[in-house]
Amino acid sequence: MNTLLQIEQPTRQPGRADGFALWRLGFRPFYLLASGFAALSIGLWAPQFAGALTHPYLQGPIWHAHEMLFGFALAVVVGFLFTAGRNWSNRPTPTGLPLALLALLWVAARVLVLTPWGWAAAIANAAFPLSAAIGLGIALVSARNRRNYFFVGLLVLMCVAALVFHLGQLGVVPIESAVAMRVALDILLFILVVMAGRVIPMFTNNGVAGANATRRPTLERIALFLVLLLPLADALQLAGAPLIALTAIGAGAHLTRWILWQPWKTLRVPLVWVLHAAYLWVPLHLLLRCLAQWGMATPSLATHALTVGAAGTMIIGMMTRTARGHTGRSLRASRADLACYLLISSAALVRVFIPWVVPGQSVNAVLGSAALWSAGFGLYALAYWSVLTRPRVDGKPG
Repeated sequence: MNTLLQIEQPTRQPGRADGFALWRLGFRPFYLLASGFAALSIGLWAPQFAGALTHPYLQGPIWHAHEMLFGFALAVVVGFLFTAGRNWSNRPTPTGLPLALLALLWVAARVLVLTPWGWAAAIANAAFPLSAAIGLGIALVSARNRRNYFFVGLLVLMCVAALVFHLGQLGVVPIESAVAMRVALDILLFILVVMAGRVIPMFTNNGVAGANATRRPTLERIALFLVLLLPLADALQLAGAPLIALTAIGAGAHLTRWILWQPWKTLRVPLVWVLHAAYLWVPLHLLLRCLAQWGMATPSLATHALTVGAAGTMIIGMMTRTARGHTGRSLRASRADLACYLLISSAALVRVFIPWVVPGQSVNAVLGSAALWSAGFGLYALAYWSVLTRPRVDGKPG
């Protein structure tokens, strides 16, 4: 059985559990912080986009891009990895005071980028993924869980990317912040496709009778290798034919991967189809990157196919499923869950396709997508507040 993230059905339901459980496992504070921040930060970005708000350090789109990646997405990744890492290693990942201090570091990093204190912001934003890598690494190394060491390495790479980004922003190194951001997005994409390859076929086969989602080892290696080449290609600022070939072949490989997971068989199971809907944005992102080289799409559309489409939809799907499973609740989507899925999916569709098809409506599309996104993650934060802050309903630890 794939043990990326074991989620068991509760064996008993003793009724409402009392007590405060926010610091008992990594997913609890970081899912709550990330969802609230996703709703509020996009609310800040909309007036900034319209020119009504500025920040003294990270200005314009660069603040928005930085915070969605190093703030929102990275918080969810850390929460997920701390939770999964405990299952992989059968060793504790940070809980209690260490977990609370790590969450405080994340909050400090979010605040500091709004101030003139660039160096403090740089240190806090680089320290967060590095601290998370140490917390995860201690558990994995003590258990000699070598199969998952590379997740520690990916967190370290996110630390390096954050540091390079800020050093470029501060004028210390002659590297454009946009290049560091592009590489960091590529690392996020690699994390997403690795996690998806492990959980989506497993969740599909466990949740949909007769789905027969399959993985082909050769295709898996090719698909992951092509994505792994993207950070190198973007660090070297490759363009033209090499990038066209890489992204076009990658789009085909990941579309084939998705088809083998039998997505059409999952339509009656929202907890599963939302993950398939999210993954379809991966080949679309790669296709849009390819088309951008031909001048048939803007790079921004490709970026948002990844961030709003693939990452946003995958995150809302995983946050609902893992929060339910790891608090002892049934693995069935509620009406609030379904509303979250539809809101975030709509945000992605509006953000990518309206500017592509009707460029003159780009501003309205951005504002409309922001409203849908904020509503979706705001609803999650409200609906899951009690879930994430109270003990498991089945009495188990975590």
